[in-house]
Amino acid sequence: MFGYVRAYKPELKIKEYEIYKAVYCSLCKKLGKSYGILSRFTLSYDFTFLALLNMSLSDECDCYEQKRCAFNPLKKCNYCKNDSGIDMPAAAAMIMLYYKILDNIADERGIKKIGYWCLKPIFSSAHKKAAIKYPLIESAVSEYIKAQNELEKADCSSIDEAADPTAKVMEKILSLCSEDENQKRVLSRMGYCLGRYIYLLDAAVDLPQDIKSKSYNVFKNKATDDINEYVKITVTPQLYFCVNEAARAFELLDIKKHKSILGNIIYLGLEETFKKELNSK
Repeated sequence: MFGYVRAYKPELKIKEYEIYKAVYCSLCKKLGKSYGILSRFTLSYDFTFLALLNMSLSDECDCYEQKRCAFNPLKKCNYCKNDSGIDMPAAAAMIMLYYKILDNIADERGIKKIGYWCLKPIFSSAHKKAAIKYPLIESAVSEYIKAQNELEKADCSSIDEAADPTAKVMEKILSLCSEDENQKRVLSRMGYCLGRYIYLLDAAVDLPQDIKSKSYNVFKNKATDDINEYVKITVTPQLYFCVNEAARAFELLDIKKHKSILGNIIYLGLEETFKKELNSK
């Protein structure tokens, strides 16, 4: 994942920020405990959001305790005592990472390709462990990578078609956050919109580099000489549409806790993130 689904920290209350950090640290700890210390480096805010969402739909108590950080023993961090809501996001992160490594092996050349070949056996057993626990995520991610590769090989120029695999994999992953069929439908819609948002933003951010390296980018053949103007006119409205639709779905969810933090991410964080990312490029 890309870290594009994150909170707008200046608008979080101190208590909310501490919970947000605690979930982030708990996910880091879970990755290390379940899949090895190197898996901690795969942590992103996207999976922190997924963990918060998964926890928010449960009635279980999220008690917290202080323990020392694995990377900085002099520092104490808050961790969730009950990490059942973090198990699925941790597995999703591991499965996504493994397929990203495979994808990079196919795409990269030279030293980078060798580097990813070296990473593959390191994360292979962790991937198998996660895939056994969550076969639905394994199936969804493998289908997503296959579909995305086929579209790239065909040099797909349709924005809707190119964004569809990422949107669908997020749709399936978010739907696992609830057993209730009505909530699953809402989560699926929210996941689809967030997946589309992630794909479009990542493609827009990578556009200058992809043009230079002649790599695939769905916007590459459409962009004019003024890339900034193209992104402003074409991509930004689509990002706003994804954010607004995700917000509509969010309002239909039966959120039991952490609603203010999730609301911060949906209503403020998504827009602030894409503005920041696009402006920086």
